[in-house]
Amino acid sequence: MTDRVARAVAAAVAVARAHGLPVEDPVLLNDGANAVVHLRPAPVVARVATTTAWLRADVSQHFAREVALAGALSAAGAAVVPPSDLLPPGPHSADGLTVSFWRHVELLPEPPTAAEAGAALGELHAVLAGMPPLWDGSALDTPLADLAAFARQGTALGADPALVERTAELTSLLAPLLAGPAMTLHGDPHPGNLLRTTDGLRWTDLEDTTRGPRGWDLACLRTTRRLDGRAAVDALPEPMTEDELAPFVRLRQLHVAAWWSVHATRVPADRPEADARLAAAVAEVSAGLGAARPGRG
Repeated sequence: MTDRVARAVAAAVAVARAHGLPVEDPVLLNDGANAVVHLRPAPVVARVATTTAWLRADVSQHFAREVALAGALSAAGAAVVPPSDLLPPGPHSADGLTVSFWRHVELLPEPPTAAEAGAALGELHAVLAGMPPLWDGSALDTPLADLAAFARQGTALGADPALVERTAELTSLLAPLLAGPAMTLHGDPHPGNLLRTTDGLRWTDLEDTTRGPRGWDLACLRTTRRLDGRAAVDALPEPMTEDELAPFVRLRQLHVAAWWSVHATRVPADRPEADARLAAAVAEVSAGLGAARPGRG
């Protein structure tokens, strides 16, 4: 266990015990931008932001949105993993880290199919469409703010400065094209965030939630490499065409590439993959927009 992960586990345990939760055998479930820890024997999972802060200066804002939305969705009967009801779900701060707490669910090994993922997102959107805004914010503020942060921090993350600059230019060109009625979105509904549990499929990881056109959520599903994204989108009650999805897909390509640079700070061996993904995203989005650099040919 790295020092970063050990610090995250210790922070989660400290907050949980301070609220009277018995924690004897914490186990790391996942080490990503957040460390996910099962606080055994309690049926509680902690999410602790570790490298998230590279692109999000105010991690607590995103955690607060996630807890609020997951709580509201759970109360409305939506298929989401709910915040814990055994202690305040947070967000909490410990040792400079942001922590939230969630109900532990029993997982089954089979990943969702394309048809299941599309149908599940359609069901989630049906509930989200009827919910009032839970926070103030501009359309798609989460991915756009992440990419603005990447424009400032990307070189420090090890990305090619020219590609960082080009990513910022392309984001500016895409922003006016991201049209459509605003609703509350999951924000990152790829199949890895759709868990098959003993109680059925459940969405998790709402940290990227934002308000904006539903095309953003569909683009997240369309671009997944985990299953046939086109088939998944077609399984929604109201699918979108490739042309309709195009600006959202392009924004998603840049957004994913930016987060790969964050991932490479955690796993240096993946730096070549991060660099390749950023170069590919910039090339594909540039070609798709037919966009020459300002003042150049």
